[in-house]
Amino acid sequence: MTQVLSANRNASCAAAPPQDEAGVAAPGQERGPGASRLATRQQDRSAIRADGHRPRVLFVSHTGTMSGAELVLRDAVRPWPGATAYLFEDGNLAEALRDAGLTIRLARRGTGLSGLRRDASVLRALPVLGQLAGLALDIARAARGSDIVYANSQKAFLLAALPARLVGRPVIWHLHDILDSAHFGRIQRIVQARLANLCAATIIVPSRAAAEAFVAAGGRPTRVTIVPNGLDLELDPKSPAALRAELGLPAGPLVGVFSRLAPWKGQDVVIDALAEVPNLRCIVVGSALFGEDAYAAELRARAAARGLSDRVLFLGQRSDVPRLMQAVDAVVHPSVDPEPFGRTLVEAMLAGVPVIATDAGASSEILDGGAAGTLVPPRRPDRLAVALAELLADPDAFAARTHHARDRALTLYGAAGMQAALAKLIHETAARA
Repeated sequence: MTQVLSANRNASCAAAPPQDEAGVAAPGQERGPGASRLATRQQDRSAIRADGHRPRVLFVSHTGTMSGAELVLRDAVRPWPGATAYLFEDGNLAEALRDAGLTIRLARRGTGLSGLRRDASVLRALPVLGQLAGLALDIARAARGSDIVYANSQKAFLLAALPARLVGRPVIWHLHDILDSAHFGRIQRIVQARLANLCAATIIVPSRAAAEAFVAAGGRPTRVTIVPNGLDLELDPKSPAALRAELGLPAGPLVGVFSRLAPWKGQDVVIDALAEVPNLRCIVVGSALFGEDAYAAELRARAAARGLSDRVLFLGQRSDVPRLMQAVDAVVHPSVDPEPFGRTLVEAMLAGVPVIATDAGASSEILDGGAAGTLVPPRRPDRLAVALAELLADPDAFAARTHHARDRALTLYGAAGMQAALAKLIHETAARA
């Protein structure tokens, strides 16, 4: 994808990884020539190296709310019982990490920082600068007791990078965002890329789309490794009809949208498309997790204005998403801006349900260029309506794609493969420090 721009690492304070002949490292593409990275990762299932050394990892996360990045972290830490997690606030994530055997260290000054939007300007952050400085000092103290710091979000990295490096600890940044103009301002992208070049020994991204965006923002391609998010799904053996009866869902054509309620997630596009497809109902699963309550209210008003209140069912945040997916005729992933990954897509693929997704960000990667699902342009309710109508008219025509999707998800996007890949990167980064 991206050629190495320079082999000179002297300007960086991070430990230098091995040189790369082809740019960004991806599963199946070793940083050195000729070796298969994926095969090596899949063989290394343990967090303990052959020499018996186990790095002491400090996992850092800015929020206690469970969303996509936090679900990845929950699964990623399973090989690391006894490690420490530094969290800016308490919540469901802290409980999940405790259950995985981690020691939780809560920031004394962190409460409320999750309300500072990731796309907020520097001026918006001025009122909490004292709070941020206190957090940075606290992170530095915590980092001294670790061998490596693993920042699981943009905010976590921005606050942990310099303190960790000042106390001589290497930093891994697990970047779960796309650093593009749809999500971040130009100055923000430059600052994040330069800070990563300066202080991150390794940047992990879940997709080629996220890697390309990082490099386009000024990040060094030789620091980046692609590790796709992985997950496991326990399927319910009941039929879709039986599941609908248990879950209280209506009979007849039914699709589902599964994501937090936010403008860039595109639930409004689905409502507009639904108006063009008679007799089709849609369940909207998710809630406004990060202050998008006005958008959530707007969605309900939009459905009512189009006479769809009885066809758009808002179910809120649910813990039974796999069963709900198995109960619908298709899963729609309507994001209007590029997604760095798309956990919902993989869940639907594993559930054996047809997928219709917007062709933005990593969707095409995950859906094999459309061979494992239907891709439509973003912000086009007319094209989405056509795709929905085609699916409902002849569902059997989508069976081969759906089978391919499930096989692809099982092969490429399992939790064990992700855990092994991340553990190997942690060991490699700690060994270079």
